[in-house]
Amino acid sequence: MTTLDDVRAAAARIAGHVHRTPTLTSATLDAELGARVFLKPENLQKVGAFKARGACNAVMAMDEAAARRGVITHSSGNHGAALAWAARARGVACVVVMPDSAPKVKIAAVRGYGAEVVLCKAAERDATSARLAQERGMTMVHPFEHPHVIAGQGTAALELLADVPDLDVVIVPVGGGGLCAGTAVVVRALRPDAWMLGAEPKAVDDAARSLATGVRQPRVENPKTWADCLLTALGEPNFALLQQHRVCIVTVGEDAMADGARWFLERMKLVVEPGSASVLAAIRALGDDVRGKRIGMVLSGGNTDFAWLPR
Repeated sequence: MTTLDDVRAAAARIAGHVHRTPTLTSATLDAELGARVFLKPENLQKVGAFKARGACNAVMAMDEAAARRGVITHSSGNHGAALAWAARARGVACVVVMPDSAPKVKIAAVRGYGAEVVLCKAAERDATSARLAQERGMTMVHPFEHPHVIAGQGTAALELLADVPDLDVVIVPVGGGGLCAGTAVVVRALRPDAWMLGAEPKAVDDAARSLATGVRQPRVENPKTWADCLLTALGEPNFALLQQHRVCIVTVGEDAMADGARWFLERMKLVVEPGSASVLAAIRALGDDVRGKRIGMVLSGGNTDFAWLPR
């Protein structure tokens, strides 16, 4: 199980490779919500998403023998781009298995960082990447279940709490759960009484159902959502960490996410993908429950083709 010491070790390992993204504020948003909001814009991170943190930690922690064999993963885009970037930085080969439905901008980004892209049906990503890993002898760097990935993702919260140590609420998007699990580890260690929230699309609500039932639920098949970055099912170690650290899930609708992404674009000049804007949609939905609170929001990424914009 990932610990605060693991996250701190990851922060030391990736320092100098990734950006220390700023903490931003908005008087307009504060006035709307009746709260103080502190934004961690990981859309400004390397490869345009927080995924650079976990991928970099995993690749830089590999021994030489494993690195020589190269790395492989499956991803709808952001983790694939992050692993391709980290692999190139260390000079190792990288293969990324992607669903053929992934946005073209994300496929192009992965290829642009030098990785080989293998396309398949979304439901076949696990099997395809496992087969290729065995055939080619490459090391699998899972997008959210890998311990070094989880620890690396937690470094964003470590920075946020260094900037604003007295937060009452911390909220992040949740898909596979790497960011949410890593963040929960940090928040519970440093702010044990704070609310730790995950924002999830109603169309892909397996994390909410898993925590409600106490049993990890299967992914939603063929969902219709703008949040392509949150399509993956909640991982097993991630589920355990979310349970251990008392994470609550807030589900949000498609229009609310798109409205949030548009708000960031128009009011703060930040390009944020709809799945990332789920955090704003969730806090808006909570309404009076968060008035007067000091809220930390992690904006997970900004890799989008803007297909949602003229919805």
